[in-house]
Amino acid sequence: MAGTSASSVQEAAGVMQGSALAAGIEDRRRLLRDTPAALILIAPVILLFAIAVIYPLAETIRLSFWDIQGLRKPAFVGFGNYARLFSDAAFRNTLLTTLIFTIGTTVISVAIGWILAMLCAFAPQQTLPFRVMIFAAFGISEAVSGYMWIGIYRPDAGGLLNSLIQLVGFSGFAHAWLGDASTALWALIIAASWSGVGLPLMLIFAAIQAIPKSVLEAAYMDGAKPFSTMRHIMMPLSMPGVRVAVFINLLGALRAFDIIYILTGGGPVRATETVGYFMYRESMTQFKLGYGAAATVILLLAVLIVSIPAIVQRTAGAK
Repeated sequence: MAGTSASSVQEAAGVMQGSALAAGIEDRRRLLRDTPAALILIAPVILLFAIAVIYPLAETIRLSFWDIQGLRKPAFVGFGNYARLFSDAAFRNTLLTTLIFTIGTTVISVAIGWILAMLCAFAPQQTLPFRVMIFAAFGISEAVSGYMWIGIYRPDAGGLLNSLIQLVGFSGFAHAWLGDASTALWALIIAASWSGVGLPLMLIFAAIQAIPKSVLEAAYMDGAKPFSTMRHIMMPLSMPGVRVAVFINLLGALRAFDIIYILTGGGPVRATETVGYFMYRESMTQFKLGYGAAATVILLLAVLIVSIPAIVQRTAGAK
C-alpha cells in the first residue's frame, strides 16, 4: 500500500510538472505570436518619442562638442566648451543663482502648500473653494504670471507693493524690487513660488485624506490638540505627498525660463540669470550654439541627478 501511494504521488507530480511545462511552452508561443502586433501598435509612439526627444537630445550633445558661432565654419573642440563653461565666472555665478532659485522656490512653495493642506484637512468641504482658487494659480502660464508680478513690483507709485507700503506709512521702504541686484533674485523667487503652491497643496492634501480616519479619531479621543495632531500624525503620514511635491517643484525650478524672461531678463547685471536663461542668452542672442548646447547638457545632468532618487524609489516600490 505504501509503495502504491508513493507511486501515485510521483505520477501526480509528473503530471503537474508536465502541465506546467506545457503551459510555459504555450505562453512562450502566445508571446511570440503577439509580439509583432504589439510592436506595430507601439511603433507610432516610439517614432514620435524618437523624433521629439531622442533626436533633439542627441543633436544637442553632438553640438556641445563643436565651436559654432554665427556664420563661421564650425570647428570641433571636444570638451573645450565644457572647459570654457567652468572657467567662465558668469557661468559659475549662474550655477549659484540656479541653486538659490531652485531651493528657494521649492522650500517656499512646498512649505506653504504643506501648511495649507494640513489646515484644510480639518474642514475639507468648507475649504474646497479656497483650494480650487489656490490650485488655479498653478494653471496660469508663467508668462501671464510674470506680467502680473510686473504690476506688483513696479518701482513707481503704480506698483501694488510700493503703493501698499506707502499706504501703511512706510514710504522709505518703497523700492525698485526688480531693478536692484540685491533684491531682484528674492523678488523673482517669491513670484515663482506663488504659482507653485497649488500643486503641493493638492498632493499633500490627497496624502492626508488617505490617512485612516480611525487614527485621527483615536487622537481626538485621547485629547490631542489640533497642533499636536498636525505635528505628530499629519506631518509624518503625509510625507509621500511631500516627496512627490518636492520632486516636481525641483524639476520645475531647474527648468524655469518664462517668468525670468518676463520679469528680469536675467538682470540686473545677470543677478537673476539661471542655467536655463544662460543657455538661451548664449545660443539665441550671442549665436554661440555649441557653447549654449554645452550649458544645456549641464542642465540636463542636473535634472537627471534630481530625478535619480525618485526613479530608484519608484523602481524599488515596484519590486
